This record gives sequence, C-alpha cells and structure tokens, in this order.
Amino acid sequence: MTDPITPIPHDRAEGENECEHALVHLNEYLDSEMTPEDEQRMRAHVAHCSPCLAELSIEELVKQLVRRSCSERAPETLRVRIHAQLTVMSTAE
Repeated sequence: MTDPITPIPHDRAEGENECEHALVHLNEYLDSEMTPEDEQRMRAHVAHCSPCLAELSIEELVKQLVRRSCSERAPETLRVRIHAQLTVMSTAE
C-alpha cells in the first residue's frame, strides 16, 4: 500500500486535480519561492507521481539551458530601443 499523496501548496482551483495544481506551481518550486512547508509538500507529491516528476525534470533542464544560453548581454542600442518601446506601451495603457 502506498502513502497518500500530500497536498501541495495553495488552494486548488475548482475542478483542478492534484497534478494540474502541482504543474501550475512547478516554477515557484524551482525558483525557491515556496515556504519550507510548501516545498516539502511538493517534494512529497513528485516523489509519488511519475508524470509530475518527469515534468519537473524537463522544467529543470529548460531552466539550465536558458541560463547557459543567456549569458551574453544584449547590445546597448537594442536595450535602449526595447526600453523605449516598453515605456511607450506602458504610458499608452
């Protein structure tokens, strides 16, 4: 007999199952944005749930690839153009 899966943090949305809820909060877990208690619940869930563990592994890999690939700094002219466009967009709202 297996142990029951411990619920993960936060309240689930209506109709949302435990795995759907876990997947919504994977990035919070990976970014260490959970309380220690919530992290423990997430670890307990993925320890008993192969599909969620697989998704967690994929997300970790993607984060590592992005971190490794995004080490270059954008040229200053591009940064200035993007900042100007964002400023225009935010003032238009």
